[in-house]
Amino acid sequence: MRFVRTFGTFCACLCFSLLAHGQAAPNQVHTPPQADPGVYSGRLKVDYPTRYEPASIDEIRAVLERVHAYVDQAAPVAVINGATGEAVSDLTRLPDVVALARTDLQILSYEWGVTYAGMLLAAQVTDDSRYRTYTAQRVTALATLAAHTRTRLPAGTTAANFPRPAHGISIRPMLLPRALDDSGAMCAALIKAELAGVGGKQLRPWIDNFVKYMSTGQFRFADGTLARNRPLANSLWLDDLYMSVPCFAQAGKLTGERRYYDDAARQVLQYSARMFVPGRGLFMHGWVEGMNPHPAFYWARANGWALMAMAELLDVLPADHPQRQKVLELFRAHAAGLIAVQGHAGLWHQLLDRSESYEETSASAMFVFGISRGINRGWLDPLAFGPPASLGWNAVAKKVNARGQVEGTCVGTGMGWDPMFYMYRPVHLLAAHGYGPVFLAGAEMIETRRRFPDIAIHDGGLQFGKSLEN
Repeated sequence: MRFVRTFGTFCACLCFSLLAHGQAAPNQVHTPPQADPGVYSGRLKVDYPTRYEPASIDEIRAVLERVHAYVDQAAPVAVINGATGEAVSDLTRLPDVVALARTDLQILSYEWGVTYAGMLLAAQVTDDSRYRTYTAQRVTALATLAAHTRTRLPAGTTAANFPRPAHGISIRPMLLPRALDDSGAMCAALIKAELAGVGGKQLRPWIDNFVKYMSTGQFRFADGTLARNRPLANSLWLDDLYMSVPCFAQAGKLTGERRYYDDAARQVLQYSARMFVPGRGLFMHGWVEGMNPHPAFYWARANGWALMAMAELLDVLPADHPQRQKVLELFRAHAAGLIAVQGHAGLWHQLLDRSESYEETSASAMFVFGISRGINRGWLDPLAFGPPASLGWNAVAKKVNARGQVEGTCVGTGMGWDPMFYMYRPVHLLAAHGYGPVFLAGAEMIETRRRFPDIAIHDGGLQFGKSLEN
């Protein structure tokens, strides 16, 4: 019996060995080779978390139209009597005290300055008058309310003692700005509106008012760098590059005065000297004079503000300006740093270097705008930067829900000194920071699709250019 068991074990091992070395057992059935299922050709269907194929112009337009439909009702021109709270429907018959009603999204804020700029760009690239009309209705209403209020202010009124309405939201920022948030983005939007023929002459007094405050009223360091004394003395917020540079850049374009271009370039370069980290290709969010070492947190939206500010400046900065090449080199270094940390599904993370932080929509849209603007203007190589921009747009488009609301946007955020502060900031549908960047990104991506008609998938990968077969 022992011999039988041993012999049986030997036969089983021999059979296993023959099979393992590709030698068929006597009764094994041969099957004919099947057609290539895609393993060798690389054509197996890929289960991407975000659509990989580039969006068409019509698809991009559909997203923008959906967002427009939502903000048209979420951020209306809603004027009230600031003393009684009663609605005011006729702007030619205003009460002594006027205010804006509290609506889901506000038409007088730095976020909505970005939205107006985005809609004007969308109107330009799509020839859709809805975006232009939206902007015209709101900026002209703001100018009307500001002009009316100015005639009724007591002598000696300042930003600090500006009479607060009993109801609604004051339009004080139009008349007496007291921070970069009050002035920069709205200033740039009003200038773009005037240059586009929107609003007529009634916008110019408020443009001049904003530019004057930005040039002479805002706190600066001794070297001219725009700064804040919040949260600590002598603080720099990277956000303020967008709250200043586009205003100065557009003022230069509007007036032809070189001093505005000089100030814009100065801000970019002096901020970057303190806050850009070359080894990362990213900006830290905040910088405080006297703090050493300074905690470096690469907050996504702050980097978005910086990239957009540089793109806006380069778009109008004269070719012979002595600082143009330095700004361009910084823009390229920043763009390279950003595509290196793009998330695998197309969005960027709240803390750019921390993949465990959540994916954030407003910053991602800002990066898509800045990178695609760079491609369209010839500042960035489309072969290298086009695919990240296309994937980024597809990911941003997924965050626009059926109502046209932008999901996944971080709420307003101050300066923090630890990662938890940034990583757990809430997101909300009414965080207004997401809407303007979506218009800007979508409009610029439409332009990209027009400029690069040969965008296609080659060997499984997205390519901005024709493939040469071997």
